[in-house]
Amino acid sequence: MNAFIKAISYYVPDSFVTNADIVNDFPDWTEKKISQKIGIKRRYISNNLTAGDMAERAANNLFEEHSIDRSTIDALILCTQSPDYFLPTTACLLQDKLGLSKNVAAFDFNQGCSGFIYGLAIAKSFVLSGIASNILLVTSESYNKYIHPKDRGNRAIFSDAAAATLISSDGILEIGDFVLGTDGRGAKNLIVETGAARHIDKMGIEIDPENGVFQSPDYLYMNGNEVFSFSLEVVPPLVRDVLIKNKLSQEMVDLFVFHQANKHMLNFIRKGLFIDEAKFYLCMEDFGNTVSSTIPIALYHALKESNINPSKSTILITGFGVGYSWGGTILKFKN
Repeated sequence: MNAFIKAISYYVPDSFVTNADIVNDFPDWTEKKISQKIGIKRRYISNNLTAGDMAERAANNLFEEHSIDRSTIDALILCTQSPDYFLPTTACLLQDKLGLSKNVAAFDFNQGCSGFIYGLAIAKSFVLSGIASNILLVTSESYNKYIHPKDRGNRAIFSDAAAATLISSDGILEIGDFVLGTDGRGAKNLIVETGAARHIDKMGIEIDPENGVFQSPDYLYMNGNEVFSFSLEVVPPLVRDVLIKNKLSQEMVDLFVFHQANKHMLNFIRKGLFIDEAKFYLCMEDFGNTVSSTIPIALYHALKESNINPSKSTILITGFGVGYSWGGTILKFKN
């Protein structure tokens, strides 16, 4: 027995921010500069929608688009760092809203840019152990609720969205062996410091660029240079280890789908790994960095565009970022 991705769908909100909107707020930037460096032209904003709301819509899209009988779902896993409540778990609310069986196992896990990889690993273990045979993995994030309006860098990158993936004992993409890793020493380089148990009260520090204040513990903070350095250090050996564990050479991989962080970073990594541009899939221009949903959204469009088919049957996927956390695996098109 093995585990497969059977279907993928996603949801993005109606509201979005264009590069023109960013430039309007930050006139020292240009639309061309944002597009060239970051590779994003549109990022979605959840406004009054929660991660749970978007997760519900992504799951319903999955059921409808792929004619999936929701009564067959026997496990629900939600990856989010922006849950609807501290408790109860958002997955429990989602089980009820989706009308799933009460015999469904449902839980959240808190993970960011590597969340889809970790979710696949959990779902695969459920299938192989016999715990469940049809797992609904949902990734949903509303980072923009934690970004300060004056934070030009994060506003230009992050986008709100949700993706729903069905993992089963049968499907279209067979899930290979995993490599997972963690280095918590980098935690403070991508963090929201207040609001949880460590610092439950907000500190009230406002971002004020004119007076040299560029970050606030009450909002999302990212040390871009450190995160960039971390990615350059971790991703190449991650790719190597995934290939070794799955007994493949790099030449045997037909498509590389990495976490869609930003265009400049990904191209830097691609060139360092000597990956042919034609084999390196980018899907961020119209979606932005949707955190744990970047990989499933990219896979969805790669499938639609026939970038993944029997003639391109081996895909290497990697996620890396907040935590620090990283992971990767191989997907093989079922012949």
